[in-house]
Amino acid sequence: MSEVAVRPAHIVGVVPGSIAEEVGFEPGDRLVSINGDRPRDLIDYRFLCADEVLELEVLGKDNKTYTIEIEKDYDEDLGLEFESALFDGLIQCNNRCPFCFIDQQPPGKRESLYFKDDDYRLSFLYGSYLTLTNLTQREWDRIAQMRLSPLFVSVHATEPEVRSRLLKNPRAAKILENLAWFESQRLQIHAQVVVCPGINDGAHLERTLLDLAQFHKRDTPAVISAAVVPVGLTRFRPMEDELIPVSREKAQEVIAQVQTLQAKFQAQLGSTFAWLADEWFLLAGVDLPSEAHYEDYPQIGNGVGSIQLFLREFDAAAEALPQRISPQKSLTWVVGNAVERAFQPIVQRLNQVEGLDVQMVALASEYWGQTMTVTGLLTGQDLLRSLSHRDVGDAILLPSLMLKHDDTCFLDDMTVEQLEAELNVPIWIVRDVDELVERCAEPAADLVVEPVTEPVTEPAVESAIGLNQQRFEHA
Repeated sequence: MSEVAVRPAHIVGVVPGSIAEEVGFEPGDRLVSINGDRPRDLIDYRFLCADEVLELEVLGKDNKTYTIEIEKDYDEDLGLEFESALFDGLIQCNNRCPFCFIDQQPPGKRESLYFKDDDYRLSFLYGSYLTLTNLTQREWDRIAQMRLSPLFVSVHATEPEVRSRLLKNPRAAKILENLAWFESQRLQIHAQVVVCPGINDGAHLERTLLDLAQFHKRDTPAVISAAVVPVGLTRFRPMEDELIPVSREKAQEVIAQVQTLQAKFQAQLGSTFAWLADEWFLLAGVDLPSEAHYEDYPQIGNGVGSIQLFLREFDAAAEALPQRISPQKSLTWVVGNAVERAFQPIVQRLNQVEGLDVQMVALASEYWGQTMTVTGLLTGQDLLRSLSHRDVGDAILLPSLMLKHDDTCFLDDMTVEQLEAELNVPIWIVRDVDELVERCAEPAADLVVEPVTEPVTEPAVESAIGLNQQRFEHA
């Protein structure tokens, strides 16, 4: 990988009342250096800004260069928000995994949907998964020097020939050497295994989990946990690939296999260690484990325990529900059909409020060609097709994870505003359980679209916020 020039960091926001506001920073300014060092990314920025005395070189939005001296408390944040977490560009992926979501999309959509990242910095900052096959020695050295841990690693298989087959990259064969390096440096990872029937399942899956468990046995385990997730396929995937969908029978087989290993790990390691994504149980048509099973939810980003955690959080938030609301209100809550059964208790509780009628509409995605779909993969076209001839009541409750971060754009490039106009009904975006409850409990007046307006603190590339294999696996 060739070196990429470090660009000045583009500032898009200044926190009110912060040091940055006090000294006059404005959106559009660009941060060039801190005490003479050019930060490559948000990691460097945070490290360099920890000092008590800072000399900042800034390129103003007027294209003039300024030098700003700041004295502050150690580790006090400046209050700057950046366009991207990476100032020197994205480390792109050179693997050709047949199950990669990026390659399972139709052409012609927004450019950011096709970015293939394999960047350890996004893994450290935001928990996105990387393969470790795209790192230069300089990056390995930086991980060790700056103690960037834990990282999140797509392992898939520990047998060299199997992993190389999956990633279509001979460098993938070095995964056990990579894990030994983390162990020698006393650094940690969370591992992910995407199960592709006929390739890395069965005896290969058992070998992988047993190998990973060997790195969990010290005071600072190199592998903290492992998640086992089913491969997700769409109708747009290349027809020449060798993948087959996970069947109900395969899901039941994998659950039984991993649960046997979980009992062994509990006895040997004192932890379940290897975790099954919720989707396995939904595919198999069996009940989810109890909430107590998930310990401290080490693999929540892979949809391991996300349903039970959502139900627990709802129970807590539901205490704020009134006994009745007036005037009466009818709402439609749209989710993926993967969670239809699990979320029935939520709908039942909401409808105990006198004057409130909540209808859950659980959809599969015709757009992706799936019979079972997690909520985050539903598109505007899916919603328009399913809701256009349905009485949706006063408003639609729309989970924000269907949308591009900090925007109102679905995966098919339709916007919430376009969908609202087509359906001629207000759409309420809900970001979490608390907001779901608030929306249901608040008065029905002034129903309007409210775009997501969270601070820009995450990377601008969508591949870094879940539009990869992870996006398939959790609701």
